[in-house]
Amino acid sequence: MFGFYDSGYVLARLIFERLLGLVYLVAFLSTFAQFRALCGEQGLLPAPRYLRFAGFRAAPSVFCFHYSDRFARALAALGAVGSAGVVLGVADVAPLPLAMMVWMALWALYLSFVNAGQAFYGFVWEMLLLEAGFLTVFLGNAATAPPIAVVMLMRWLLLRLEVGAGLIKLRNDPAWRDFTALCYHHETQPLPNRFSWYFHHLPTPIHRLEALGNHVAQLIVPFGLLFPQPIATGSAAIIIATQLWLMVSGNFAWLNLLTIALATLALDGRLLAAALPVRLAHPVPGPGWFTIIVTILTLVMAVLSWAPVRNMASRHQMMNAAFNRLYLGNTYGLFGHIIRHRFELVIEGTDDEPGPEATWSVYEFKAKPGTVSRRPRQVAPYHLRLDWLMWFAAISPLRAEAWFVALVVKLLRGDAPTLRLLASNPFPQRPPKYVRALLYLYRFTTRDERRRTGAWWTRRYLGQYLPPARLSPTTEAPPETTNGEDSSTT
Repeated sequence: MFGFYDSGYVLARLIFERLLGLVYLVAFLSTFAQFRALCGEQGLLPAPRYLRFAGFRAAPSVFCFHYSDRFARALAALGAVGSAGVVLGVADVAPLPLAMMVWMALWALYLSFVNAGQAFYGFVWEMLLLEAGFLTVFLGNAATAPPIAVVMLMRWLLLRLEVGAGLIKLRNDPAWRDFTALCYHHETQPLPNRFSWYFHHLPTPIHRLEALGNHVAQLIVPFGLLFPQPIATGSAAIIIATQLWLMVSGNFAWLNLLTIALATLALDGRLLAAALPVRLAHPVPGPGWFTIIVTILTLVMAVLSWAPVRNMASRHQMMNAAFNRLYLGNTYGLFGHIIRHRFELVIEGTDDEPGPEATWSVYEFKAKPGTVSRRPRQVAPYHLRLDWLMWFAAISPLRAEAWFVALVVKLLRGDAPTLRLLASNPFPQRPPKYVRALLYLYRFTTRDERRRTGAWWTRRYLGQYLPPARLSPTTEAPPETTNGEDSSTT
């Protein structure tokens, strides 16, 4: 124990940094695979065009100075290599200034993608990764005892994440107040996983206990993180257990894994040492310049914390918001509104003229519900960004207009990068003449329906979300739509 530094958190820091490196690795691999199709030069929401309009001040990104798809893929690959190095412990053995530079580089690289990614990078776990990633720059290397101020800033971040999410639920939706939210959530969450069907069919009393447990874990337990041991360890253990439950029941990208990582920084070092007998070098206090930097960081983060605290105390609490473009001092929340019914978009194409005799073929997505007989997939901690936004498009069409129209155009052109975002292409030889989108009401099958049909879902047709559309003679124009079929929508 060194006052400003605490060697009792050395093992907790090691675990946290390995988990954070893993999260960064998944994030950069996801970006490497998807960014070109989503936000590349010819993407659904082109980053170069957006950044020219926004400018560096509004969207700080290395891509403000230069963008090409090849350059973006190279930076994503560099981020993945750096993340893998962190997982393997490279930053630990590096001198302190170099270790800080490695973590700062990962943060700056990912910040560049988030600020260029628009709707496809507007998720709560992007903000959380950037804030946690920035604070990690100041946790020190293996030779330096962890600064207790940074450890507490990480716990404060976790407290804001959990309490913000708990408050928004109680304030915004009566289903959380009468403990019925989980009767709907497992079925209507954005991307159900392999076990969501089973969770949905748990007895109602269990769902009520789930909701009650959520309130306890998010509104009471997190305050224990600010207390001495063993209270902090008990609070962290409960948070970790609830996050594991969420990982088993749904796909929330790396949100749960990163939350678990943050909770490890509240675990008692003696307990960890007993459970994981790892031999570590004896760390020493950091040099004077490092102590000064950490002190300045602590003061800055204290000032930046005012905005999220004020937001959490407000009746008009925002669910997720970044108060600056560096994503420091954010406010967090999730599922402030529980969807009672599951709406899904099914995109189809045809070479026929639209009409009763036309044969339509379905574009299947990688994880989003489509064919009712297909079992939901486990994809987290990987993040399928287009699949997630298709869920938003089904429940809020206005949020989808720009990128959804661009998606239809890409399908009509047979764009290869876009098609790689999907699970199947029913038109491998040439693109279809027409594409349409239908709106369905989905629900999980009952146990009896599952036994009889083998299907995981059942659905009811509601209407056309997008009537049959084709490319206009001018290739730069948006697709034309036809009313050759009933074009009623819900």
